[in-house]
Amino acid sequence: MEKFKAAMVLGAVGDALGYRKGRWEKCTSGKKIQEELASLGGLGAQKLDPDNWPLSDATLMHITTAEALVTDYWCLEDLYRELVRLYVEAMVSLQGRAPDPATVEGCVHLKPHNFLLAWHTPFNEKGSGFGAAAKAMCVGMRYWQPERLDSLVEVSIEIGRMTHNHPTGFLGSLTTALFASYAIQGKPFVTWGRELMKVLPRAEEFCRKTIRHMSEYQENWFYFEAKWQFYLEEREIDKEGQNKPSFPDRYDAEETDKLYKRWSSEGRAGRRGHDAPMIAYDALLAAGSDWAELCKRAMFHGGESEATGLIAGCLYGLMHGLSQVPPGLYQDLDKRERLEELGEKLYKSASAERPDSRKTGISPDASKLRKLVRDRNCHPVLRGILESLLHYLTQDLPKWTTRNRNPETPGSLKNIK
Repeated sequence: MEKFKAAMVLGAVGDALGYRKGRWEKCTSGKKIQEELASLGGLGAQKLDPDNWPLSDATLMHITTAEALVTDYWCLEDLYRELVRLYVEAMVSLQGRAPDPATVEGCVHLKPHNFLLAWHTPFNEKGSGFGAAAKAMCVGMRYWQPERLDSLVEVSIEIGRMTHNHPTGFLGSLTTALFASYAIQGKPFVTWGRELMKVLPRAEEFCRKTIRHMSEYQENWFYFEAKWQFYLEEREIDKEGQNKPSFPDRYDAEETDKLYKRWSSEGRAGRRGHDAPMIAYDALLAAGSDWAELCKRAMFHGGESEATGLIAGCLYGLMHGLSQVPPGLYQDLDKRERLEELGEKLYKSASAERPDSRKTGISPDASKLRKLVRDRNCHPVLRGILESLLHYLTQDLPKWTTRNRNPETPGSLKNIK
């Protein structure tokens, strides 16, 4: 339980350090950030408080997601409706914190008053940002056991799609949820990237069943896979048995910034759903249990350091707890009590639930829906809802013709109708 609490707290610490009230978030030089930190007395001398080191919108969305996960939902659809309600309400608390534009745009499409279609949002070309990845570690904490992998895959993808309905976005949420579960399971973190690649076909299978108009997702899905494959090859940990990552001889702040930019899609490190988890993961590989070294690599670089800091801090907490972290960084942290409470509740919820309980089971039959819509005794309001659902279920779905993919390969997305 203590590591669950530490994870929620240290995720927020990493966010606050990387964000620094928006000042370091906008700096493009990790070297300058680290020099300024040294002039302030160094990492150990900092006292994080709500006024000078506030939390960014990324942590607030992680908190909001965790709050839904610890409710007594009966099935996953109930969880999704609660998430929709909380996400829409969260837009009020995010005012003044420069929220992620994709998160705001995604929440505009959420429908808290539509019982059946509340969380169904359209594909968003701009939804590739880090916001989905930065809020999903708590999903891995809630469904951390290996036998709950299907629930982890479904929930992490759906909560990602609510605000970032783009493969680069929602596969980022799958990644951070998976990594959180691996941290709790005690898997060597050098294997996490390989394990992610093994789970992606399962994610494809889930999306094949639930996402309409899959052709819109094709190119971006392959982009996410390719970026991670190239990263694992660069670190020489892409194959089984490769358990010692390869790092450059010189890997200081300037070199780190160059490398992080190369992994990015537009020169801003950590801005997207593929590279925010990647940078956090790489920082963990390089730092091990050294908290100060982790901060240099994940919280104090020239990219979206609040997002990478949040992800890395949370994963570090799950593995190592608070023992190596200076108390001044978390004693007066904004929302500390709420974060610890959520960590405790996530631990209890994950421990109490049976592995096979609360699986989603709603699969409406279009022919039965048509009969209900045509029934003259059907209430007008209900008829309107059913017509919306029927329209959603019966749209023409173009085939997704895969490229560079053997159609006989398991998990292939060919011939989706």
